[in-house]
Amino acid sequence: MKNKEFEELFITQLETMLGAEKQILDTLPKLIKLAEIEDLKNALSTHLEETENQVERLEQIFRILNITPQARKNIAMEGILKQGEELLKNKPQSPILDAAIIASAQMVEHCEIAIYGTLRSFAKHLKLDDEVADLLQETLKEEGAADKLLTKIADGSLFASGINEEAASG
Repeated sequence: MKNKEFEELFITQLETMLGAEKQILDTLPKLIKLAEIEDLKNALSTHLEETENQVERLEQIFRILNITPQARKNIAMEGILKQGEELLKNKPQSPILDAAIIASAQMVEHCEIAIYGTLRSFAKHLKLDDEVADLLQETLKEEGAADKLLTKIADGSLFASGINEEAASG
């Protein structure tokens, strides 16, 4: 593969991720409204703010690269979000619904972690401005932290049972 083709692949993936982040921005407020426990509402609200910043970072990368971005539809993210809707369908507010929200959100996080890790690697191999890889790493770190926090909420902590335990015993 020629370097130009690799650069085009990188740009396409960046634009696809920009589209994905915008899809997520549309979905997170709905999940926040559905969540019952405060820890989950807070985690999702924090991640909404982070996602807004992640869009800004992607736009900053496009500016660094002197490219006008075109957000592309992310078919994988669309499927994950539709799968999440199915998990949530017809469930009243309860630990079961919160467990479904966490499962849906973690599917999204895992997809994002995979894509941002790939983008960071591409940026390094393309020998782009270090700031590009650093911005992607910052987002990758946030996605990993969000995933770990969701796991902690699901599993509970030393002092309280988690959503999964409550859902199982309900």
